[in-house]
Amino acid sequence: MLYHKLVAWHDPKSPIAETYRILRTNIQFMSIDSKIKSVLITSSSPNEGKSLTTSNLAISMAQNNNKVIIIDGDLRKPVLHDLFDVSSGPGVTDVLLGQVEITSALQETVVENLRVLTSGQLPPNPAEMVGSARMKQLIREAENIADVVLIDSPPLLPVTDGALLAAGVGGVIIVITRGLTKKNQAIKAKEIINSSQARLLGMVFNKSGTERKGYYYYYYSGKQNNNAPK
Repeated sequence: MLYHKLVAWHDPKSPIAETYRILRTNIQFMSIDSKIKSVLITSSSPNEGKSLTTSNLAISMAQNNNKVIIIDGDLRKPVLHDLFDVSSGPGVTDVLLGQVEITSALQETVVENLRVLTSGQLPPNPAEMVGSARMKQLIREAENIADVVLIDSPPLLPVTDGALLAAGVGGVIIVITRGLTKKNQAIKAKEIINSSQARLLGMVFNKSGTERKGYYYYYYSGKQNNNAPK
């Protein structure tokens, strides 16, 4: 179980939880002219902390009196059900297949105002499912019943799923890990988002601080795509 890693819930007064609030505030400032209803959070490669970033940011937004839905868009290696200690289904695939409505598949979490749509059963064709018109419709449906929708995506470089999902959201955040992400990987991830015509909101630099335990985040944002690292 990964539930203990939701630091924004378990230790809301910690410096790490504060960085998620800063990230939340930065996104809010970027929504002044045009409301951002859905945000995809991804990474260049696996194990860079995108799911933890998505989950703790969702908690922080919910604690700010927003109605939040977090969607597990990783139909290959989903983890949100473990992070929130809920059932893995019914979820995204069940909604896409028309077996259940999104309102019935949403699960309550211990955090007030926060519901999760887990992956559901893992499909043989995840890229086709997340790139479908029905997936875009699912995101719109979630936007209609929440103030903000956060989507946890597969990493960009190994598979196409993240780029396909990016085309249907209001903005994208890329998670980069100090000591793990190579410069060329970050550049390639940025290029993939640009080619998908999605709006790159910024990058989260994971473990960029001096904390010895847990995660520490620094948020670099910009309205222009060319503000990402070159």
